[in-house]
Amino acid sequence: MTVSADQFKNALQLWASGVTVVTTNSEKQGVQGMTVTAFSSVSVDPPQILVCINNNADTGEGIKESNCFAVNILSAEQQKLSNQFAGGSSQQERFKNTSWKKGSTGAPILNDTLMSLDCTVVNKVLVGTHWVIIGEVQECFCRSGEPLLYYRGGYRQLEQQNIDI
Repeated sequence: MTVSADQFKNALQLWASGVTVVTTNSEKQGVQGMTVTAFSSVSVDPPQILVCINNNADTGEGIKESNCFAVNILSAEQQKLSNQFAGGSSQQERFKNTSWKKGSTGAPILNDTLMSLDCTVVNKVLVGTHWVIIGEVQECFCRSGEPLLYYRGGYRQLEQQNIDI
């Protein structure tokens, strides 16, 4: 029995994930970025992560050319930024009014995100409709705050609870 694409999508909506913006900067494509929820750690030594990017996404072309990318993990206050990079607009529009700096690899590090990982590409594998891209972390930038979450087709935030001990 094969699971349909709709069944699979509905099942995965039950998995809460953090929200990231994956960015890159290449000579041909310039600065590019897109909202991505398919992100995970791979290894501590060496420090490696992975992201999954649709084969049709133009940001993937930039990563292929530059051989680098950054994963910018959004804070609870950055839902608007997530929507801005989610697609439907040009790369120029996505970066409009977005402050960033170049990481050591040249990839854009978005300011004021919860955390950013600047990576060089170690490996990439085409699996179904997506590229699984493994990156080795060259730099990390951490800030305080709470993460933006995505669950059941909508944004969520952690609930703050005061626990008396």
